[in-house]
Amino acid sequence: MTVLDHDLAAAWTPDAHGPRRDPAPLLPDSEPVRILGTPALRRTADSPGGRELLRDLHRRLVVGRRFNQQATTLTKQGRLAVYPASTGQEACQIAVASALRPGDWLFPSYRDTLAVVSRGVDPLQTLTLLRGNAHCGYDPYEHQVAPLSTPLATQAPHAVGLAHAARLRGESTVALALVGDGGTSEGDFHEALNFAGVLNAPVVFLVQNNGYAISVPLAKQSAAPTLAHKAVGYGIQGRLVDGNDAVAVHTVLSEAVEHARTGRGPVLVEAVTYRLEAHTNADDAGRYRSAAEVERWQARDPLTLMERHLREAGVIGDADVAEAAAEAEELADRMRTLFHVKPQLDPMSLFAHVYAEPTPQLREQAAQLAAELAAEAATEERR
Repeated sequence: MTVLDHDLAAAWTPDAHGPRRDPAPLLPDSEPVRILGTPALRRTADSPGGRELLRDLHRRLVVGRRFNQQATTLTKQGRLAVYPASTGQEACQIAVASALRPGDWLFPSYRDTLAVVSRGVDPLQTLTLLRGNAHCGYDPYEHQVAPLSTPLATQAPHAVGLAHAARLRGESTVALALVGDGGTSEGDFHEALNFAGVLNAPVVFLVQNNGYAISVPLAKQSAAPTLAHKAVGYGIQGRLVDGNDAVAVHTVLSEAVEHARTGRGPVLVEAVTYRLEAHTNADDAGRYRSAAEVERWQARDPLTLMERHLREAGVIGDADVAEAAAEAEELADRMRTLFHVKPQLDPMSLFAHVYAEPTPQLREQAAQLAAELAAEAATEERR
């Protein structure tokens, strides 16, 4: 006899084995939530502040696309060491900033630079890691934005820990962790969701499912019906949304954040989207996906999709589009100016902020580097 046998299941009572829960309220929608092109768009536009929200989301998309383009250009010019563009995923990135309150925390991955900039961090500071100048270019406590995480999903347990600690202090803080579809295969992702469910932590996980973990398609990563279904196994709610529909992503994320903030538990949101560019500038995406596939997704570009539907609904016009484009060009021009200045780097800063108390090995390495720098300086003086 097993615990799944009918008779035993019927006689089940909560004890040390844990309670049994009805999974139905946790299950995601059968289809991704969409608003653009549906009657829900008109309801959003007619709601108090709805038109202003839609115009703001459109403006953020336009600026975000230009940010990706300019950062990619900076990489080609050698001003960035590497850039993992979020082109095609901007709807997910900008919705994060619009769904969070000022006191909430964002835990980004390496591809989420646009989300960080949308949160108010300076572009130069945001891209410092990808420039190769420092581990992090901004003060996380000033912006409530954790450092960009290059290892997959390691930021997710940190988000849970911060959210739980904030709740213990009586704060209303929500933490939002950004993860890619590849990150859901990592142990850190499992541990984060498990702790979040057990602790009922006020945390939201946004999985940007762009179809590939570098070159590995989703079908070879997971056999789950959707990645949002993974939430059920941890006792938390799963939501599925069209990641190319900026209004839908904003709506679902805003609901998830308030769900977590009001003590109703964590939420896992899967946004179905697509990475139009290569994994990074060092990647050849043509080796693992076809041009026809990319072309199909370009037809669902989040920027053109939103602009078309908002124009049809009479929410934006030529003046709004021109104003957003002008703001985007101002950002691009500022980025070019910032990155034109050669940074003054201190090699000894490599050893700062690694440990609160430097280890003997770090102290030894720092002393060795200091000696080498001093020798180089002495040589230059003699010349």
